[in-house]
Amino acid sequence: MIIGVPKEIKNHEYRVGLTPASVRELVTNKHTIIVESTAGIGIGLTDEDYITAGASVVNTAAEVFAQAEMIIKVKEPLAAERAMLRQGQILFTFLHLAPDLAQTEDLIKSKAICIAYETVTDSKGGLPLLAPMSEVAGRMAIQAGARALEKSSGGSGMLLGGVPGVKPAKVVIIGGGMVGTNAAQMAIGLGADVTVLDRCVDVLRRINAQFNGAVKVIYSTVDTLEQEVLAADLVIGSILVAGAAAPKLVSADQIKRMKPGSAIVDVAIDQGGCIATSKPTTHADPTFIVDDVVHYCVANMPGAVPRTSTFALNNATLPFILRIANKGYKAALLADSHLMNGLNVINGQVTNQSVAEALGFAYVESTTALNA
Repeated sequence: MIIGVPKEIKNHEYRVGLTPASVRELVTNKHTIIVESTAGIGIGLTDEDYITAGASVVNTAAEVFAQAEMIIKVKEPLAAERAMLRQGQILFTFLHLAPDLAQTEDLIKSKAICIAYETVTDSKGGLPLLAPMSEVAGRMAIQAGARALEKSSGGSGMLLGGVPGVKPAKVVIIGGGMVGTNAAQMAIGLGADVTVLDRCVDVLRRINAQFNGAVKVIYSTVDTLEQEVLAADLVIGSILVAGAAAPKLVSADQIKRMKPGSAIVDVAIDQGGCIATSKPTTHADPTFIVDDVVHYCVANMPGAVPRTSTFALNNATLPFILRIANKGYKAALLADSHLMNGLNVINGQVTNQSVAEALGFAYVESTTALNA
């Protein structure tokens, strides 16, 4: 299979779809790899590194899209990239379609085979391709939140961990999944007062055991969520409903009643955000203030640490890329129900029910669409 890797063009996105080590693995399996020049330069990977691994390097994204049977990216394709997709071409990347009508419409029109990293599942009910980025985002959320609390960012001027004789910041984490657990780990390490809310008692038990009681765990209800948010110095929104838009759990009224100078990091912003006042921001301009509350809502948080993120992501994606390339997309999808769950759009049909419901498209079951 001819596999193409364009350079990412989203604001301050320096990750790359394949590392040279992944290229070498694919070349060993008799596949042809085409990489856009300087695709990996943002993380110190040169064109020569890719050539040494066995890839061909071309000058433009247009050449990559024109030649490749499968496109491997990191972030969702922007409008200019979507215009280059063609019928029957495979796109394998993060898509986050539920809050993105324009992208979904363009992918439908392209009639490409669009497989989303974030909806591929595993036998344990997890999201193996989202997990490494969730680990990164969870850890980064605390760094970002600590900066947002600084006076120069519009925050209250509070040090997250305090100092002896001065109490630490109260950090409230909404959701105890991969993002929430990693955020808790970082916040505890900095000495913060940490509370995690979740609606699954088993998740709360796991977090309690993992941190030996150092993290407060509270069952999330409308009442407990409001109490904790209003008392917080920093709120981390880490809710994920696979493929679907994130529910708005913190209202605009509650934001008004939060402590002046408090901060929010909405990690769920890729799926529309779980805070009513959230809107996507960029690494170049990451924060805004609503009712004296600093909001950090960068939609590609792991892009700030692109080297770590790229290698972690490739560790997870490479086995699936090999499976698709070795078997062809149809055989690979039919043989693996977990990979099939990643199929969001094919031949102009939406095959992810959550995306279809969120955006008002007809839903077509994946196997039906694949065999049509």
